[in-house]
Amino acid sequence: MKKIVLTFGLIAGVILSAMMLLTLPFVDELGFDRGQILGYTTMLVAFLLIFFGVRSYRDNVAGGTVRFGRAFAVGMLIAAVASACYAAAWEVYYFNVEPDFMAKYQAHVLEKARANGESAEALAKRKAEMDKWAELYENPAINAAVTFF
Repeated sequence: MKKIVLTFGLIAGVILSAMMLLTLPFVDELGFDRGQILGYTTMLVAFLLIFFGVRSYRDNVAGGTVRFGRAFAVGMLIAAVASACYAAAWEVYYFNVEPDFMAKYQAHVLEKARANGESAEALAKRKAEMDKWAELYENPAINAAVTFF
């Protein structure tokens, strides 16, 4: 089971990390909204490897049948390995390449809210909330946990 979990988890993790590292430098041209769509689509495609990993486990280890609990465990372990790769890549990128990413994202969210007609009071409240999150996000452990989940 360990070989299947690591193989499929690392492949999914490489896909997630590579697409993130390839697209983040172009977020100014893509825009945050399109970037999110591309990112979540990539995650969906990468996490399809959970299905193939569980199927591989069923066919090659479990003799053609697998109970729900074991299949769930294999799938969760594959997802955990892939998510750990993604979180590690984000940590390196965020703290070494683009430490002002959160400020850019905050500006985008506030501009979008302003364009949608939010009141000055609502904008101030949103900014204060985002400032708290930005401060928390500077802690690598919290940053990694949020990214992992």
